[in-house]
Amino acid sequence: MASPPEAVVMVHGLWVPGITMGLLRRRLARSGYRTYSYSYPSVRLSLTENAERLLRFCRDIRAPRLHFVGHSLGGLIALRTLERMTGFSGGRVVLLGTPFAECHAARRLARLPSGRAALGRSIPEWLEAARPQLTGDYDIGVIAGTMRLGLGCIFAPDLPSPSDGVVTVAETHVPGMRDHIVLHVSHSGMLVSGAVSRHVCAFLRNGAFATER
Repeated sequence: MASPPEAVVMVHGLWVPGITMGLLRRRLARSGYRTYSYSYPSVRLSLTENAERLLRFCRDIRAPRLHFVGHSLGGLIALRTLERMTGFSGGRVVLLGTPFAECHAARRLARLPSGRAALGRSIPEWLEAARPQLTGDYDIGVIAGTMRLGLGCIFAPDLPSPSDGVVTVAETHVPGMRDHIVLHVSHSGMLVSGAVSRHVCAFLRNGAFATER
């Protein structure tokens, strides 16, 4: 009897619904993973509240291994969830354009009229808190982009390079990450890029991105 498929929880970013992860989700499903889309109110609730909701969501998933793929803010929520999740080992986490270290564009937006309200509660909570102490129970892979195309260039024209138009490459670095790759994709373009999906599948399978870069 074939073993049950491993599961992947997809966590979208700020201002968008879970359907934005749809193409990447289908590509992962074709690679043999059982995929789940976690949708959440990215503006209304805090980072901690969204993480608690994701934790409850994951408790209903039965799989030999559970992985996470988070885009932008979604990656932060996945990491905050893992701080609270007991018994999670052997799974892998792929962060797509996630501003772990800092977010210059978000800080610039917060200075504009109504900008802080537009950011919602999750991003400011992350920026104002200490970074989590990540354990070695799971592998983290990070994909950053260098196609400078995104809203960040509008409200943060001084966004340092290289960046994906919202998040800089430097901001994506996570202490203890297993692998890090930089591709010529934009912040939103990551979700439709064939190269990104290929690297995500490679990391979930092997704990490293594809050797052909």
